[in-house]
Parts: sequence; structure tokens; C-alpha cells
Amino acid sequence: MAASSNSSLSGSSVSSDAEEYQPPIWKSYLYQLQQEAPRPKRIICPREVENRPKYYGREFHGIISREQADELLGGVEGAYILRESQRQPGCYTLALRFGNQTLNYRLFHDGKHFVGEKRFESIHDLVTDGLITLYIETKAAEYISKMTTNPIYEHIGYATLLREKVSRRLSRSKNESRKTNVTNEEHTSVEKTEPGVQGLHTAAADRAPRTSEATQISSLVRRAALTHSDNHFNYEKTHNFKVHTFRGPHWCEYCANFMWGLIAQGVRCSDCGLNVHKQCSKHVPNDCQPDLKRIKKVYCCDLTTLVKAHNTQRPMVVDICIREIEARGLKSEGLYRVSGFTEHIEDVKMAFDRDGEKADISANIYPDINIITGALKLYFRDLPIPVITYDTYSKFIEAAKISNADERLEAVHEVLMLLPPAHYETLRYLMIHLKKVTMNEKDNLMNAENLGIVFGPTLMRPPEDSTLTTLHDMRYQKLIVQILIENEDVLF
Repeated sequence: MAASSNSSLSGSSVSSDAEEYQPPIWKSYLYQLQQEAPRPKRIICPREVENRPKYYGREFHGIISREQADELLGGVEGAYILRESQRQPGCYTLALRFGNQTLNYRLFHDGKHFVGEKRFESIHDLVTDGLITLYIETKAAEYISKMTTNPIYEHIGYATLLREKVSRRLSRSKNESRKTNVTNEEHTSVEKTEPGVQGLHTAAADRAPRTSEATQISSLVRRAALTHSDNHFNYEKTHNFKVHTFRGPHWCEYCANFMWGLIAQGVRCSDCGLNVHKQCSKHVPNDCQPDLKRIKKVYCCDLTTLVKAHNTQRPMVVDICIREIEARGLKSEGLYRVSGFTEHIEDVKMAFDRDGEKADISANIYPDINIITGALKLYFRDLPIPVITYDTYSKFIEAAKISNADERLEAVHEVLMLLPPAHYETLRYLMIHLKKVTMNEKDNLMNAENLGIVFGPTLMRPPEDSTLTTLHDMRYQKLIVQILIENEDVLF
């Protein structure tokens, strides 16, 4: 069975001659094993047990020994009971029969039942998931260890042929705008449909599930399409994987194997929707292409995630605000130092979160330019990772401490090169703007040092949330921003 499943990836998932996308072949071997796994058999205690915890049922047998538990299970595969430890009263144990032996697990409850990382609503679900995992890991240990060696994700020719198909499709719509192209790709391209439980139960282990031509595009296809055709600002981005419980059968989009278990079967990227095994997530390249449907906010969103989702070189908030400020505010006295009304700044934030690049921040709506500068500063403060990242923070501080001006400038330049590309580009664009602000110092009274005081703590924060560290580093934060403004033509 395993051998036939391996052979299902012997050919490319995409034909270069095919006009329409052909989905990859999803390997069903592990699904078949899950169907074969022993089913839980609750052994009910015939008597009423005193002091039985309210969250346990009749499967609880009170204080009994391991030997007594083994005898009660009767050698029945999948049989289980709960007991209180003789050696440690108040501690509870799940005794489970599997593989012709009785396995004992320390059992915990904190509102849900668990013996490891996974938490379950019921003991029955916990045992069901445990039996599936034990059975699959026993029967297919070698197979599982080799799952990542021949992934569909990196299959020879797969991405190249797929991108050629997408490129041909886009060329037929060349008169449409880039935004329209992205929308069309998301809504008219096909996406794999997970096979139903009943269909797979009767299918051969290596048979590919049938997929409708009308199904929507998968995250795998969408990523390849955007990488080749639409994303001209190809910043590298890691996937934001989080443990996920899938409803119904799901297959890993990296290795094409079934994701087994009842809950927390794998991980899903919350930015692009890629679904993979937890072990496969370690092998996925840093090629996340965020989906706008998953990015709920503009503020408080990771900088690289936002620019990739909107397919822009910099966060649109930065571009729009700076254009507005340069159009009508460069000579405003105390620019960036004077604060606008907090409630109006919050209104601008809500407008960007709600309307994105269509947000109206014109003088008709917000005549006070300090509201726009406040909204821009708030965007930088709200970033989960500052423009000057936590990883580079200490290096910038050390560079600022160098007494020799030339050596200090060289050190700052070296650290700038360590910034992620989207962060570097955003910082570069902002410094060009702030340099223009200083060129109007006679009117706005803002020089590079003053702007350094404002933007130092806005653009860079210490990794540890320490008030003492922040206070100690403030003069160096100010100096770094001052250096970046005064030398933007050299450093960038």
C-alpha cells in the first residue's frame, strides 16, 4: 500500500500542454490507515465510585493498580478506563489497550482533557485521536519519516509549468489593470476540493480524488501565480503557521499526504492559507503570498505581510500620508512635533483599516495636517515588528556609540543592509521625506535633530519591554534617525 502511494507522484502534477490546471495527486495511504485504526471501547465501572471527579464518566474506576487495570481491559484492542493512582492519590491515569499491551498515561484536565499538547472536549475524542496516532505512527513510521523527501511543493517542473500557464492566461487579459488581474486569478482559477469521507473510504489507496474544474484556486497555485505574474516587489516572507483543526479530510499541500487525527492535525498559514503538516512546515520556503481576504487590518499588521498582500513596494499608509503631507504641510510649524486630536487620528486609522488605499485623508476631511502626521506616526508605533527591527536594534545602538563620525556612518550602513527588504525600502522612503522636511526648516522649525527626537522611539524599540533600557537608549535612537536623515543620499 505504501509503495503504490509513493508512486502517485512519479509524474508532474501539471502538464505543459494542458490548458487548464490539473490538481496534484493527493496520497491517501495515511487516510486508509486512519480508517483501520482501532476504535475506542469504554469499559464501564459496574459500581458507583465515591469521589469520582465530575468531569469523568462511568469509565472511571477509582483507585486501582496497574495490574487491576490491565485485567479489566481484558486484552481488547482500543479498550480504556480511567483510574486514580495508588501511589499518587489525586493524580489520574488513562489506561489504554494498544498493540497487545496496556499503556498508561498521566491524565490532566483544565476545562479540557489532555495527556500532551492536544486538548479535547471529551475523553472519547482524546482516546480516538490517540488510537489513530498510535496506529499510524506504528504502521507507517518509515513512510512518515520520508514524507518530505519528494514533496509536490518542490516537484520538478511543477512551479515552472504552472507559472507558464498563469502567464498565458494573464496575457489574454493584458488590457486589465493589475488589481483586476489579481481579482480574476483569485476568483476564476481553480482550487483543489478535498475528497469526501465516503468517497475515500471506498477508493484505492493511491487513487487521486476527482476535482471539479469549477473549483477555486488553491493557496499553492495562487502563490505560484502571484510570484511570477503580479508581485513585482518580491520580498521574502516567512509563513505565519498556527496549529489548526481541520473539518473533514485534509491533505498537506507540501507532501500531498493526508493530515491524520481528530484535532490539531496540522498547521495553517494565517496570512496565505497554506495547509501543511507541522513537520512539513519546517521545509516550506519563505515564499508566503498573503491573501487580502485574510488580512483584516492595515494598522497593527506586519509590514512585509501588508506590502505583499497589497502588492506594493511600501505600506500604502506611508505613501498616502507622505504624499498628503508634502502636498500641503511641509511648511507647517512644528511638523511632526505638534500633535493632532487623538480622536481624529483614530478616525484616520479606522479609515485605512476599513477602506485601505481608498481612504480619504484630504484637506476637505482633515484640514489639520497634524492629524495626518499623527496617523503616520501611529502606524509606525503600532507595527508588531518596528521598521528598525528587533534583530537589528542592538547593532544600531552600538553603531551610534562609535565616536569617530566616518566609522559610525560606515557601521550604520552595514546594519542597514541587515534590514528585511520591505523594512529597508520603507525606511529609505521615509528618510527622503524627512530630508525634505528639514529643507523647509525656516518655516517648520524642524531640523534633523528635532525629527530624531520624534522618530527615534517611533521607528526603533528594544526587544525587551524595559522602561529603563528605553530611557537609556533614547539619545542613541535620536542620533540614529538624525544620521539617517542627514546622510540619506549616502546611506541609501
